[in-house]
Amino acid sequence: MTINTLEQLDVSKQYSYADYLKWHFKERLELIRGYIFKMSPAPSRRHQSIVWNLNGIIWNYLKKMPCQAYSAPFDVRLPIRDKRSNQEITTVLQPDICVICDISKLDDQGCVGAPDLVIEVLSPGNSNKEMKYKYDVYEESGVREYWVVYPDYEHFLIFTLNESGKFVGQHPKVNGDVLKSAIFPDLIIDLSEVFTD
Repeated sequence: MTINTLEQLDVSKQYSYADYLKWHFKERLELIRGYIFKMSPAPSRRHQSIVWNLNGIIWNYLKKMPCQAYSAPFDVRLPIRDKRSNQEITTVLQPDICVICDISKLDDQGCVGAPDLVIEVLSPGNSNKEMKYKYDVYEESGVREYWVVYPDYEHFLIFTLNESGKFVGQHPKVNGDVLKSAIFPDLIIDLSEVFTD
């Protein structure tokens, strides 16, 4: 059966990446542990401006490195217990920006496995999803650094994975502060350059 609309799916049911590949509709969504989460409609101009500014800074930083950066829409598939079969993958996310240094994780569909850095710029209505569900799956999958950007308050929350596989939060960074990545020590960002329009 061809799935052309989101209404054809049972949102209370769990799905896999194999199911996700069969869906042909315009709405953007993510799977978290098999459950469907609708993505916000087209991001605001402010959201896009922040993503664009971060992309430019990160692209410039990565030019001489083997790492790759990607922006949404870009599927990041987080397999169960490190298995890579499409049937085993029940989490498919589209972070605003992700950086992958292990190029073997990349394929034509996106990334299989945890990126090194994930950046999510919050939109109205998705804050609870980002903080509750995505935080957990990013931590469990081994994302080394996770940045959550709050456009309305012009601040960043930064979480770094420790030796025990748990995120540790840094002191929040606000507009005017300088952000220094823990995993990319030379990546230093003046946040006034991020929150400019």
